[in-house]
Amino acid sequence: MPNMEPKKTPMPAQDPAVRQHNFNEVALGYTHEMAVQEAQRCLQCKHKPCVGGCPVAIDIPGFIAKVAEGDMKGSFDVLSEQTSLPAVCGRVCPQETQCEAVCVRGIKHEPVGIGRLERYVADWMMENGGAKVEKPTPNGHRVAVVGAGPAGLTTAGELARKGYAVTIFEALHKTGGVLVYGIPEFRLPKAIVQREIDALAKLGVEIRTNMVIGKVLTVDELFEEGFEAIFIGSGAGLPVFLGIPGENLNGVVSANEFLTRINLMGAWKQDSHTPVIRPRRVAVVGGGNVAMDAARCAKRLGAEEVHVFYRRTRAEMPARIEEIEHAEEEGILFQYLISPLEILGDEEGKVKQMHCLRNELGEPDASGRRRPVPIEGSNFYTDLDGVIIAIGNSPNPLIRMTTPGLEANKWGCLVTKDERGLTTRKNVWAGGDVVTGAATVILAMGAGKQAAAEIDEMLAKA
Repeated sequence: MPNMEPKKTPMPAQDPAVRQHNFNEVALGYTHEMAVQEAQRCLQCKHKPCVGGCPVAIDIPGFIAKVAEGDMKGSFDVLSEQTSLPAVCGRVCPQETQCEAVCVRGIKHEPVGIGRLERYVADWMMENGGAKVEKPTPNGHRVAVVGAGPAGLTTAGELARKGYAVTIFEALHKTGGVLVYGIPEFRLPKAIVQREIDALAKLGVEIRTNMVIGKVLTVDELFEEGFEAIFIGSGAGLPVFLGIPGENLNGVVSANEFLTRINLMGAWKQDSHTPVIRPRRVAVVGGGNVAMDAARCAKRLGAEEVHVFYRRTRAEMPARIEEIEHAEEEGILFQYLISPLEILGDEEGKVKQMHCLRNELGEPDASGRRRPVPIEGSNFYTDLDGVIIAIGNSPNPLIRMTTPGLEANKWGCLVTKDERGLTTRKNVWAGGDVVTGAATVILAMGAGKQAAAEIDEMLAKA
């Protein structure tokens, strides 16, 4: 009989008063007993709506059924049929808007904790020796992957398992893309990301770091080296700013740079030589996961007050509910319906104040959310010594500027002909944030998986 408990099995976590002073993982994960208990809440629906809600089509009832039986190895085998990064997805995938959003248990009560179970199974496998990786027989074809983020890693893994000689070209000195430079250690430990990447290396994937495609090598030169197909998964690492006066003041930084210094370069460590702003009273402008990460990092770096300024209300915030709640628990202060107009500095050029305007919600805009409408005469000033801009990122234009025939839209995102990622340049595919703009890890993985299938189909006929 299914476990008909209406709520998810609670996930143990660090106490907020403790965790706001460290970078250790906040969510501590299920025990074996908790995982089995939660898995038994699954009704094993015949029509499997959760599978349709998963961008990589994991057999969710299948892997959960194995957990309910206590067969964690069998559960991992089911997971690994469709995903290369289960330990990552179990932590950062927005299950509440995808698989869990269509869970039948969620109609009247809380859905099954699918992400929590995926995390548990992946961690169990790592703690019990890891999955055995067998290098496949080479098929004689070579594929280049630009970018070692979620899209690129997924594409590489899918193709490597089919015998392709895959080389990843990564611009940074470490692999992982946004998984290592964007997401803080307290949400996604870097050791977990590295273990997932190590598994790809065992498949025979070659990883070349410090390779900025468009500068060190061009797409045309990759073809000249003998690669038959190229996948571009270079992400969206170019920060977007507000376009208001004062953004060049000392103490104003993009969330992209702030998080990169902390996550990739270890600026949070006591012995780090990487400089990073450590304001006493800071405003984070934005309402997505990146804004939550920046705010929570600022708190951990010693800020006395961290304010999140968002131009709509909490209901419209794109950040995961779990991340908002964790931030609130940690003492982050949220100010809604606020739009910055100007950042003011002192005589030394350092941030001193921010001039803001209050909004009210109007009619829905193209995003489907109600548009913020300024309230006349609602201007106010708030004292600050730091501002972190977290309103989005766009793709770096370097690759498209150095690749003839590679088209982009008005936002700088690469144009693809279909959902499987073929670009306007022959034998060049793209997926993830470089196509969609800043989105989620799992959507990038889904794009990489689709592109890999089409590349395989094309090269198998060659």
